[in-house]
Amino acid sequence: MNLSTRRLHYFFSGQHFSDGVRTTVAILLPTLLLAQWGHFDLGLAVSTGAVCVSVTDTPGPATHRRNGMLAALALVFGTALLTSAAATSVWLLGLEIGALSFLLTMLLVWGARAGAVGTAGLLNVVLLLAHPPTLAQALPHAGLLLLGGLWYAGLAMVTYQVLPYRPAQQALGECVHALARFLELKARFYNAETALDDDYRQLVAQQVVVSEKQEAARDFLFRTRQIVNETTSTGRRLVLTFVETVDLYERITAGYYDYSAVRAAFGPSGVLPDIATLIRHIAAVLDNLGVAIQSNRAYGGSGPDLAAEWGRLQARISALDADPDTEGSTRVLKKILVNLRDIIRRVDNIRRYFDESLADTPIPNRAAEYAQFVPHQEIELHALSQNLTLKSGVFRHSMRMMLACLVAFGVAEGLWHGQHNYWILMTVTIMLKPGFSLTRQRNTERIIGTLAGGALGAAILWLVPWPDARFGVLVVFMVLAYSFQRTVYLVTVVFLTAYLLIMFSFLGLNYLGVVEERITDTLIGSAIAFSAGYFLFPSWESEQLTDYMAAALRANLAYLRQLASRLAGRPLPANEYRLLRKEVYVSEANLAAAFQRMLTEPKSKQHRPIETHEFVVLNHILSSNIAALMGTLREAAPAVPAFAPESRRALTSAVAALHKSLCRIAPSVAPPAVELGPPEPAVPVIADDKSLLEQLTFLQKVSGDIGKVTEVLVG
Repeated sequence: MNLSTRRLHYFFSGQHFSDGVRTTVAILLPTLLLAQWGHFDLGLAVSTGAVCVSVTDTPGPATHRRNGMLAALALVFGTALLTSAAATSVWLLGLEIGALSFLLTMLLVWGARAGAVGTAGLLNVVLLLAHPPTLAQALPHAGLLLLGGLWYAGLAMVTYQVLPYRPAQQALGECVHALARFLELKARFYNAETALDDDYRQLVAQQVVVSEKQEAARDFLFRTRQIVNETTSTGRRLVLTFVETVDLYERITAGYYDYSAVRAAFGPSGVLPDIATLIRHIAAVLDNLGVAIQSNRAYGGSGPDLAAEWGRLQARISALDADPDTEGSTRVLKKILVNLRDIIRRVDNIRRYFDESLADTPIPNRAAEYAQFVPHQEIELHALSQNLTLKSGVFRHSMRMMLACLVAFGVAEGLWHGQHNYWILMTVTIMLKPGFSLTRQRNTERIIGTLAGGALGAAILWLVPWPDARFGVLVVFMVLAYSFQRTVYLVTVVFLTAYLLIMFSFLGLNYLGVVEERITDTLIGSAIAFSAGYFLFPSWESEQLTDYMAAALRANLAYLRQLASRLAGRPLPANEYRLLRKEVYVSEANLAAAFQRMLTEPKSKQHRPIETHEFVVLNHILSSNIAALMGTLREAAPAVPAFAPESRRALTSAVAALHKSLCRIAPSVAPPAVELGPPEPAVPVIADDKSLLEQLTFLQKVSGDIGKVTEVLVG
């Protein structure tokens, strides 16, 4: 299966496509059915309710999705009644928009799903501005919106009950797909023609994607009782596969080497392209496994023979020992070989978990352990009052949203009297994000997507005169628009704009006039959102980077101390280690994501981007080397290398350097310095490996380099 075929399989078997199909059916069916009976306006109201509730149906456990949709139902019904009453006066309507835009945005203090509930309520208010119902129509219209929301929620919950494992399989498949791409990028480091800085930049960017996919899969799998508590092996095999992918990710990240030295020493030998080819083949097999998991089908097993390729590579490296022209020791190549062997073994484990011959194999229930790996957030009212300060990012964003919405409403009412001038307010509510970088990105995609979608829709209406064919295109465009709404917003805007034009053509409106109005409203709304993000309580990533840097340093410092504890002969509890490893990965991904967002902001608002990138890369190198040592020590249990005085001094120096960096970045939250405890004499030890001192010395050097960069960043 080639790359293009795999991408198509991932798309059509993924959760985003299935969500897009379900959303399209939920929105389109009520309007079509009621239109057949002469009640198009009633069907449109029902579909509007479905649209609003669909906003809250984001990936996650079924219980969380259900609770979010129920909260959205109540909010949609309440805002419909309130808007109907406020519509009697433009001043009351403006007051309502200002108050609700602030209050509903403040729901973000309870997390992204609560924020989506607020977005659903605000979207309902904006859509009602098209044709506000009278007081006499208020209750019936609110009832129709409630019916539409119930229809969508019911359809979604029935889907979860009929196919309880599909969301888990889809989330896990996406996780494996992201990991395969991460492994594929590792192959670039063995290509002498690529720039290492660019390789690291791409790798760190993909690390963000892997972390997001792992968090999504972890949240779904470990919060779904049916999966972690059931007596059959189906759900638990999904959990075990996920645990294996996290361990595999550790092995992949642990494969760090001095690539400049490796290229210089072994580039002439021609062995590096063979290593890169094997890595790409492993990534392809892993990607095919992800497709099989996501599609809920058996893995075909076709593809390269990884064991045979590994054997040939081993023979090639062994031959280099006898080659007098080979510069330097082949020890580093043998380390790469061992790491690749372990990666191949773990990929094979993932395949075995879904082997039909193992379907009846008992798998232990560890639901209590898994619960430790997901955060638990309670809805506490005091969180709202605690965030009523300008120090709170949510409060500043809520104030920004309120003022921007009031300006958009005033422009729509006083300066621009288009037939769909509520599009200005809708554009503001969708475009304005907590951070300026995302607001800027969304605005750019909205404008480009609207222009492209307008051209696409007009071309379809001009080239396809047959109503049935147009309707078929409309359905396809709807599915595509709702399939990409959480992944590629630009694609969503293109197809959303195009299908709206086709829909308005069925209503007898002049599509050229609609295109003109859509573009004008988008430009006005985007200008308001962009200006609000830049001038009103702006949130720059450079101001947040210190927190992310401190979190990454704290996680790596704890990681380093656990390494010291293991080297001292103390046991390494599996769950404690995995929790710490998760914290390291999440903190580094958050830091990398914040750095990427900062690069999209105005250069005047960026703080030392070159040094910041160096800080991100050095932290990644540090955690990768700690992971490599930890992996070796875990496999060596209970025996560990003797903690020689030279090794101890190197590790002590690394810990001290990292702690000093943390004190520079965030002195108020830095933990007190901790001395490394004495070795445990009762634990059996093996002879000190010479490479251990080299590895610990390298950790000391990287920690020192982090200290130098930190000094520049805070200077």
